[in-house]
Amino acid sequence: MPPKRKKPNNDKKLRVSFRKNRDTRGRTTDITRAVQSGAQDVEELAHGERVSGRGQLTRKRTVAGATTDGEHIILEIDEAACIQGRVISAIGSTQCVVQADDRQRYHCTVRRVVQTIARDARSAVVTGDRVWVRPGPPEVVPGQSIPKLTGVIERVEPRQGVLARGHQYQQHIIVANITQVLIVGSADQPPFKPALIDRFLVSAGKGGVDAIICITKADLIDPVELQPMIGLYSRLGYQVVLTSVQTGYGIARLKELLKDQQTVFTGQSGVGKSTLLNAIQPGLALKTGDVSKVHQKGRHTTRYAELIELEHGGWVVDTPGIRQLGLWDVSKGEVEGYFVEFRPFVPMCRFPNCIHMEETDCAVRMAVQMDLISRLRYESYLRIVLGDEG
Repeated sequence: MPPKRKKPNNDKKLRVSFRKNRDTRGRTTDITRAVQSGAQDVEELAHGERVSGRGQLTRKRTVAGATTDGEHIILEIDEAACIQGRVISAIGSTQCVVQADDRQRYHCTVRRVVQTIARDARSAVVTGDRVWVRPGPPEVVPGQSIPKLTGVIERVEPRQGVLARGHQYQQHIIVANITQVLIVGSADQPPFKPALIDRFLVSAGKGGVDAIICITKADLIDPVELQPMIGLYSRLGYQVVLTSVQTGYGIARLKELLKDQQTVFTGQSGVGKSTLLNAIQPGLALKTGDVSKVHQKGRHTTRYAELIELEHGGWVVDTPGIRQLGLWDVSKGEVEGYFVEFRPFVPMCRFPNCIHMEETDCAVRMAVQMDLISRLRYESYLRIVLGDEG
């Protein structure tokens, strides 16, 4: 049962921070340098040009017909004229596919105010969102006998579990309303990258969802070589699944882990996420690609996050592969909380604000020296704290 929403504010008008998504005319000349150099006098500035760098839009706007529960802005809409559904895929603000509760699919645009009040333009509407859609007139498509259903997304419901990353100093939510993350890494081609796995584990923890580690292409190497890595994450409490699409090994177990869950597949390019989904549910025919033999890096085949319903129950989201993962809204002092093996030792550090790098009497560093904490994991921790996105 979803948590009860706080009682909305009775005000029907709210002052909110608006994203500048309307046209903002750039300066025709470099006014400041021109004036400083004496080449142009202030009185000679072109009509409408500004010396201030504030831009053409105010930072706050009044939104009529909106309430807040303290955490989310809730737009007041005519619910009787709308239908509820879930976003199956979203590319920008003009190509959103929503599956309504009656299973019909609508090709939607996004209401302007929904885009504008969003903290991040890229995350105004994302795959997995629960939304309210105002149906529009059916669109006749040449060559198709059935008209395309259209609509406008009028409101996005508050999100629960999310997978997000930092992108250009903003939060980029990849998918919303999920229960678990399947972090996919390959045994070889490309080689397994524990540091990237650890970053995904932190991102999953931050988003409030469980994490499963899946190692694909197990047929390419001797499985004995993977045992130290499997043992490391298993001892930390994470489920680790070893799979091979070529032999079918591990596929049945993975299907059980996905049953009746809302799962996002994520990992670097080329690890075989789409291939794995094709093996789990034959008939999907998702596009797959090869790994560069020169650089040992995967080529992007999945271009956007897409929600897929599983025949045996549950939903999965196939996402584009990434080579780097920038964490969002995770401070240096917060990182230790997402490394579960650090927790018994953190209270024993001499300084309460210890970040376990060079401080005196650091219990975490002592645990690393005594092999109570994996040195590999500790190095991942240091890279995150130092801001290395590799």
